[in-house]
Amino acid sequence: MYDSLILRVATRILLPLLLLLSLYMLLRGHNLPGGGFIGGLLAATAIILVIVAYGPSYAKKAIPVNYLGLAAFGICFAAVWGLLGLFTGAPYMSSFWIPEPIPGIGKIGTPFLFDIGVYITVLGVTTQLALMLSEEPILYPLEGWTEKIEELSPEV
Repeated sequence: MYDSLILRVATRILLPLLLLLSLYMLLRGHNLPGGGFIGGLLAATAIILVIVAYGPSYAKKAIPVNYLGLAAFGICFAAVWGLLGLFTGAPYMSSFWIPEPIPGIGKIGTPFLFDIGVYITVLGVTTQLALMLSEEPILYPLEGWTEKIEELSPEV
């Protein structure tokens, strides 16, 4: 954990902004560049910023989420919207759209719902990887691990 007041204050300011930007990228992604993948990466970046500023133990307490379970849910959520085509006799992943556009968002259909599943999956996988790396004692020393690191490090 970095003991930086500037980083912690910046994290408190940037966290909601990054999460809003990730939702914006998700919402505009089915009509313009962006989408679930970029939005999920931005949301994961916000959580990774908390991990860097406050440490992984604080991040786990502040945001108690099973990220692997979240990723599995996202995959299932994305796959379910492809099944609608099979039930109607169309190919898998055929798109269906609501007839009237939503103001500010546009037309919503199964590709947008698939993007939500991608968003959730990317958020879960990326954040879980960051948490695993941040808890690695050689890469990110935690409290009480200093002696363990000295034992694992080869003497020069």
